[in-house]
Amino acid sequence: MQEKSNLYEALQTNLNTMSEYKSNLQLNFFNDFYMNDHNSQEGIITSPEDYARFFEIKEKNTVNIIDLFCGCGGFSLGFSRAGYNILAGIDSDKDSLETFKSNLQTKGLEIDLSSDGWINLLQSEINNSPVDVLIGGPPCQGFSLTGTRIFDDPRNILYKAFFDGIDHLNPKFILLENVKGMATLYQGQALKTIIKELEKREFRVSFEVLNSSLFGVPQIRERLFIIAKKGKDKPYLPKSLMSKDSLISCSMAISDLPSLEHSKGEELSDYSKEHNNYYQYIMREGSARLYNHVATIHKDFVVETIRQVPDGGNYKNLPEGVGTSRKFNEAWTRYRSDKPSRTIDTGHRNHFHYKYNRVPTVRENARLQSFPDNFRFSGTKTSQNRQVGNAVPVFLAQALAEAMLNQL
Repeated sequence: MQEKSNLYEALQTNLNTMSEYKSNLQLNFFNDFYMNDHNSQEGIITSPEDYARFFEIKEKNTVNIIDLFCGCGGFSLGFSRAGYNILAGIDSDKDSLETFKSNLQTKGLEIDLSSDGWINLLQSEINNSPVDVLIGGPPCQGFSLTGTRIFDDPRNILYKAFFDGIDHLNPKFILLENVKGMATLYQGQALKTIIKELEKREFRVSFEVLNSSLFGVPQIRERLFIIAKKGKDKPYLPKSLMSKDSLISCSMAISDLPSLEHSKGEELSDYSKEHNNYYQYIMREGSARLYNHVATIHKDFVVETIRQVPDGGNYKNLPEGVGTSRKFNEAWTRYRSDKPSRTIDTGHRNHFHYKYNRVPTVRENARLQSFPDNFRFSGTKTSQNRQVGNAVPVFLAQALAEAMLNQL
């Protein structure tokens, strides 16, 4: 787990943009942010110092978290950076759990959530510690509304597990993440059914589709978040941190990483140049070396094809008859250097670096998901790519955690 450091002093030294902030000003910053109109689209982060102050690692608090369907730990890392105590994460993928355990320094449990005794096993592992917040992203693949009781349908077994966790662990807060399409699945009835189940358990509920680029992440990624709070007060999700003209771009995120033009790279390597902006500085904090920065060696025709695509372009920019093996909307797409990236997926074969003639490395895509450089991914490169693509962006998770902490 990362140690908190004097980020402001270092940024002032390196970037000449930082001024001193007293603790009461920091408190006012967060109070002003969360007490203002939450529907406002005007971002509160307007300078590097605002950005660094919001995304610094906070002092530890006593709020306990369980992360169901934790994956490699993007959701949990955001909450950990906000000061929460991660009791455990649960998943079925061994590589993801190894990544989770080694980086979060907490329990990563391979538990079958479809089994009857999983809650007893979890409680034993966490020594029956109270659970304040339950977070997770149960997959919606196969979700069905057949019949009158959704949890009787075996296709909804993972959602049943999530609600079993609510019933037995009795958290004060719940935060669910899912793909944007969950909001309109079955003409919106899937979402309405989930909300109804939460309200039956005396939770007040809010939901919204959030775009990660508006929360300091250099990636356009839209996901549905459902927040629920026990009691009478209706919970809220955070408003956008960034204005649309101040988003973190691809080049801001990854331009300091080695180009790998003349070598494949290594799982453990060294930086080849200094950071040149505040985002890169934050990503490097606590990391003396570079992990998971290994290039894909493409066939010659792939290299020659992508060489003809300009910064931000796609297959439509190719000459007639070139690149016909991939002709769909995302084919032969270069990231645009001056904009956030497109949504990071789990395959990593259709999106290319904005400058170099290759797909991004695991580390480059991890940067675009706001994973700091000292977060090391386990498993094969295919597994690492899948872990990165499935994760909740860390800084979006941290913004959600900050908003929730103000409501506890």
